[in-house]
This record gives sequence, structure tokens and C-alpha cells, in this order.
Amino acid sequence: MASDMNDYFNKKKSESGGFGKKSSGGSGGGGGSGPQMPNIDVNFGGKKAGIIYFLIAVVLLLVLAKPFTIIEEGQRGILSTNGKYQDQALLPGLHFIMPVIQKVYVVDTKVRIINYASRIEANTVASGITTKPAVTVLDKRGLPVSIELTVQYRLNSQFAAQTISNWGFSWEDKIINPVVRDVVRNVVGKYDAESLPEMRNTIAVAIEAGVRDSVASLKNSPAILQSVQLREIVLPAKVKEQIENVQIAKQQVQRAQQEVEKAKQEAFKRAEEARGVAEKARIEAQGMADAVTIQADAKAKANLLISKSLTTKLLQLEQMKVQAKFNEALQVNKDAKIFLTPGGSTPNIWVDMKNGHQQKTSIK
Repeated sequence: MASDMNDYFNKKKSESGGFGKKSSGGSGGGGGSGPQMPNIDVNFGGKKAGIIYFLIAVVLLLVLAKPFTIIEEGQRGILSTNGKYQDQALLPGLHFIMPVIQKVYVVDTKVRIINYASRIEANTVASGITTKPAVTVLDKRGLPVSIELTVQYRLNSQFAAQTISNWGFSWEDKIINPVVRDVVRNVVGKYDAESLPEMRNTIAVAIEAGVRDSVASLKNSPAILQSVQLREIVLPAKVKEQIENVQIAKQQVQRAQQEVEKAKQEAFKRAEEARGVAEKARIEAQGMADAVTIQADAKAKANLLISKSLTTKLLQLEQMKVQAKFNEALQVNKDAKIFLTPGGSTPNIWVDMKNGHQQKTSIK
């Protein structure tokens, strides 16, 4: 269309002698021409439209080809060039690639969880939680036992590319799951089903240590084990019933032992109380005996002192005092008779003749 318009204006220009010339005649002359027309570059509009079309094509190409990729935190990018993985994984951030030739596979390096449970629940892949059947193990006698676990792990970001190259994107089903089941069978298979509840802590420690060592021993340490938690040991119904009966019997024995111990304590308490009473009586008797002994010793000492202090004159004085008292008594009872002992020693004998009986009186 632009070339047709140019041809049209060139033809008009040649016919009129050019748009830039003015007519020499008057306004009514036939040789005159109309007003001057500007020289318009009609190709400018075509170039601008071409640039716009080019930019649109470039944007569409970028959108469709997508020569870049964005790796988020908790992820790593595995760069593949013509089907060959690059040794170093792409870190979080913006990365440009060559479309068609290169491709980036995004892998998750956040902590993931596998629940080994008897009751299978829906897997929540988006949250990194997977549920698998509980590990079935034969005990030492061949009885089936189910072990429920929770395993926490994550992809080793340092060797993410090598892990994907060697094990593929289903690496956890090839590494974690087989290792866990193998270790659990080896550990639990050493015990009888009845002893598993009592050995729970020992078994849990052995399982975690075995899984951790097995995963760490793999080339390039593809996974980092966070923890292995033993949640439940599901025993057969008969074994469970037998264990419950044993527990009931043990409780009864413990109850009987407690009663015996209580009776012993009560008997010991009564014996101690009786021993205390006897000890108290002994102490009181000993105290009384000691008191009598002390009193007798004091009296003996007093008598000894008195005997040492007696003289002939003192005895005569005492005799006179006694005689005086007898004289006073005779004034009241004239029928009484007094027999003085030889030598004037005391006591004398007082005989009440009126009452018809003797009375021995010691008067000092």
C-alpha cells in the first residue's frame, strides 16, 4: 500500500510540475496550481509496526521457550545438558539455560517423613509426609509382630546431583525404605514377642543406630537421617493376652508382697512400742532402786555420823528427856507402869495396866 501511495504522489507531482512551485498567473489563470502539499515519509509507520511485531515475537519466544528457571529455598536444581546431569546442583535463585538443549529438574531438600503404620492413610506429598505399611517381623520363635515407626530424613543437598544420577528421582524408595525394613527385621528378630515391650527402649536405640549407619555408609551420603522414632509394637492377640495375664499375676504378687511388708511394719511397730514400754518400766524401776539406794546410803552415812557424835553425857541427857516425857505421861495415866532398861538406855517399856495390854514405845 505504501508503494502505491508513493506512485500516486509522484504522478501528481510530475503533472503539476511539483508541489513546491507557485502559479505565475492570476487567480483565474489556467496555469495556476493549488496550495502546496507537504512531503510525507509514509515508510515511517511501516518501520514502527515492524519493531512492535518483532518485540512481540521475542516476548512470545521467551514465554514459550523459557530460557530461565527459579530455584526456591529448600530446593536444588539438577541441570541436564543433552541428557547429562551436571555434577553441581543449582542453588536457590535465578538461573538462565539454553532452551531445548538444557533442562532443570527441581528436587526437594527439606525434611521428609515416612510413617510406617498399620492403618494406611492418604499420602500428603506436598507436605513431604508419606505413609507406608508397618514393618512385619518374625520374632525369635517365628511369631509375627508389626512395628510402627516414624522416619525423618532429607536429601543431602551437597550430593543431590550424584544421588539423582545414581538412584533416580525415586531414591528414597530405593534407599530409606529398604534400609529401615531390613534393620528392623534384624533387630526385632533377636527377641521373643513377650519380651519386646520390656526391651522397647533398647530396641528403639538399636533400630535408629542401625538405620543411621546403613544410610551413612552409602557412597556420597545420599541422604541425611534426622531421627527414627519407634511408635508402637503391635503383638499377636494371643501373645498380648498372655502378657496381660502375666502382668495381672505380677500385680497380684506385688500386692501380696506389699501386704506382707505392711504386716511386718505393723509388727515391728508394735514390738518397738512394747520395747519402749519395757524400757520405760526398767528405767523407772532402776530410778526407784537408785533412789532407795541413795536414800539408804544417805541414812547409813547419817547414822554413822550420829554414832560417831554420841557421848556418855549426851546419852544421859537423852535419858533425862525420855524420863521427863514418861513422867508427863504418868500424870495422865496413873495405872501405867514403866520398866526402865538396865543402864538407862532407850527404849523403855511402857505398860498400860488399865487397858490390859503392853505397848512398846520408843521415845527419843
